[in-house]
Amino acid sequence: MAFAIGSYNIDRPVILAPMAGVTDLPFRRLCYQQGAGLVVSEMVTSDVRLWNSTKSKHRLVHDKEIQPRSVQIAGANAEMMVEAAQKNVELGAQIIDINMGCPAKKVLNKAAGSALLKDESLVQDILKSVVDSVEVPVTLKIRTGWSSEQRNGLTIAKIAEDCGIQALAVHGRTRACKFQGEAEYDTIAEIKQSVGIPVFANGDITDAQTAQRVMTYTKADAVMIGRAAQGRPWIFNEINHYLRHGELPPSPDIESIKETVVEHVKALHQFYGEFMGIRIARKHVGWYLKTLADTSSFRSLFNKTDDANEQLDVLESFFVSRKSTSLHI
Repeated sequence: MAFAIGSYNIDRPVILAPMAGVTDLPFRRLCYQQGAGLVVSEMVTSDVRLWNSTKSKHRLVHDKEIQPRSVQIAGANAEMMVEAAQKNVELGAQIIDINMGCPAKKVLNKAAGSALLKDESLVQDILKSVVDSVEVPVTLKIRTGWSSEQRNGLTIAKIAEDCGIQALAVHGRTRACKFQGEAEYDTIAEIKQSVGIPVFANGDITDAQTAQRVMTYTKADAVMIGRAAQGRPWIFNEINHYLRHGELPPSPDIESIKETVVEHVKALHQFYGEFMGIRIARKHVGWYLKTLADTSSFRSLFNKTDDANEQLDVLESFFVSRKSTSLHI
């Protein structure tokens, strides 16, 4: 079930989707350890003038990542995208991923992300310019089209292949759908049948059984997991195991979950510093608690904690109290 992006062979067909505010370096490392075959960075703006912000500086840390280092860029101007791609390669990026799939309003307002899908000539200009400007492989993330009336994902996919794009991730919704309704996989299957580059299926893949069904139906080379990995990074190992053996592995026990959560929080403190790390840890712990179906008042307590060591202490106490509880996750 391996596939290649340029000279990089990926032997696990489960990919962590790029998610702004989520797939930072600590989370990418964690998901790789938990079985992701490829992890993609948070989206970086193509406007290098904005790279001095604290947010961008953290997103541009590529030198310590698991290889291959895939960095996603977004923008609507070919020259700016070229500059962003080249500078990221200088910083250590080994794969450049172009975002034409994001439906977020602040991205669309700049005519970037999935807004580009309605301008096929601009898509071609950006893709060709970026591919020609760097020595590393360039990949692309798209949606099935601009709207249900303009589902032009197949046309975009063929443009991408012609421009030298080396792999394509397709989210099974249009730009107009955002994250509403159910993802459809017919367009992804059609795209996979029509191009010769690796295709990754994305959208509503929340467990191992769904991953298997989607891969079988679309013939995709891999599945791309986004929101389902929040608070459940072990989903990558679950999918890998299911694809190989046709059965789910044992669920992680409370001790291994505790180790995952605590190490993740420590990594956030170290990467961001105490002030930011504490605050970013809150949302990740909130996702873990949702996975654990925790209905206690612990999240409120954790969110009021303003000291890094105290965060770790209250987490320790929480997991001690949960050890006697039977978990079904």
